[in-house]
Amino acid sequence: MSRIRVRLNVLGLAVSAALAVPATACASPAPAPAGSPTVEEQRLDQAVPREILRRSGFDDAAPEFVRALAHARSYEQARRTVAREGSALWRRAVRRAQGRGPAGGDLSRDDDRPLYWARLGMTREVRAWQPEFGLTDGRRAALLDLLERTSRGQTDIRYPAGDRSRRVLLTGFDPFTLDRDIRISNPSGASALALDGTVIETAEGPARVESAVFPVRWGDFAAGTVERTLGPYLPRVDLFTTVSQGRDGRFDIERTNGAWRGGFPDNDTVSRTGTVPVADPETQPQWTGTTLPYAAVVAARTGRFPVYDHTEVTEVPAGGGSPVVRPDGPSPGSSARAGGGGDYLSNEIAYRATLLRDRLGLHGTLPGGHVHTPVLRFGAGNTTGVTDPEFVRNRLDIIDQVRSIVTVALNATEPARD
Repeated sequence: MSRIRVRLNVLGLAVSAALAVPATACASPAPAPAGSPTVEEQRLDQAVPREILRRSGFDDAAPEFVRALAHARSYEQARRTVAREGSALWRRAVRRAQGRGPAGGDLSRDDDRPLYWARLGMTREVRAWQPEFGLTDGRRAALLDLLERTSRGQTDIRYPAGDRSRRVLLTGFDPFTLDRDIRISNPSGASALALDGTVIETAEGPARVESAVFPVRWGDFAAGTVERTLGPYLPRVDLFTTVSQGRDGRFDIERTNGAWRGGFPDNDTVSRTGTVPVADPETQPQWTGTTLPYAAVVAARTGRFPVYDHTEVTEVPAGGGSPVVRPDGPSPGSSARAGGGGDYLSNEIAYRATLLRDRLGLHGTLPGGHVHTPVLRFGAGNTTGVTDPEFVRNRLDIIDQVRSIVTVALNATEPARD
């Protein structure tokens, strides 16, 4: 599969149109009142997050951020401080994960949780901050949005100018279902940290990976965070994959994504049910599909976990009726109730990213789609410890297999030609 890499000035109009979001979804999610932490931030007071931060050395992130903010004498100075400190947190987490910075403690370097909990410590400080120059609700929300984007690597996606390497864009997620087990780590986020800025050797030469991590919150997705982050880069990359944690003991290449939110509570315990809100809903399809070379990936030996071409969806057939499970994908004219990746935010990021690909006119030329990793499990009998050898081994094996899957996918597609 070859394609001509189109210059951004040619695709600028298409990118702008594809990135537009409904007027009701343009603003960032409504912030909690000044001084009031969110549900997500309140979990910081529990023992497990404090232990994770201490054992990684990231317990200094929020206090150092507070000291930096204290020097801001204007909103513009505050913006610069937030952007600098947010980017520094992301880069610190990447360096730690890749063994290029201090470990900071005895917690395994591949752990994604220090970044997650440190970011929440910083957002909680912004929410409570009362500077002498005054801060309107709108400006506070803008600072929070900037901190979220910079500390997630979303503003740090950079492919070196003039570099002839192929380009890969990969995304992961925060930990989630924390009220079920606050110790949870997300191997997709760990994979994003481990692979960001790295080079993969392929049969056609080197490929550079750039990564970003997304929140597990319905509101951020409705506000267009996926489109805003991925839109400028999809016309410039050779392959993209969104990654999330999925099923026990297996990887899945999700064949079909559905335009439906199933309502499972997010990290702020917010529930949303209904059609995925996107720009131009009149032309919104019920289904989008992967363009990853799934057959090649499934056939390859990429690691210890089996990899499946997952085709099952849940639909309401054309003409109405009750939802039914379709093992081989949707039937013509049906309405989505769950994609291959379900009806939660993993399905939604896959739907949004592949819809954006299609609206940019790249369906036939850009390989992209969603990979579900195995569920990351603690060792047998570990019900309270924040880590153990089996937990670390499982996460490292998943990260290595994500890298291998990307390598196989690249080898199964021809590089773009300038």
